[in-house]
Amino acid sequence: MAKTHSPRFLSIVEQARAQIPECEAPDLRAMLADGERLVVIDVRERHEYEAGHLVGAIHIGKGVLERDIEKHDLPEDTRLILYCGGGFRSAIAALSLKQMGYSNAFSLWGGWRGIQAEGLSTEE
Repeated sequence: MAKTHSPRFLSIVEQARAQIPECEAPDLRAMLADGERLVVIDVRERHEYEAGHLVGAIHIGKGVLERDIEKHDLPEDTRLILYCGGGFRSAIAALSLKQMGYSNAFSLWGGWRGIQAEGLSTEE
């Protein structure tokens, strides 16, 4: 059953999506294989991450992203892929990182569901 989101939330998501780059799971597969530096950040809640996540993804929940991103000492031009369940929360999170100066933060449209459908490597 598809989730129903509130109109105000969807409005914020659409505004964010208009301002940030996005990719989909096949693009992520290509980026994982291209040899360039890539950091994948799972912005879901901890219980979602612990139930399963992309191999190699780091967890920084959306609620603490702005506070904790700098603990990872990433150059501002690091290629970052953020994902959540479907691409809504990660779009808002990517916009926040863009506003903080991270110039290469992408949101994964399709999120965790896209990762699973693409058959990318996951772990619990």
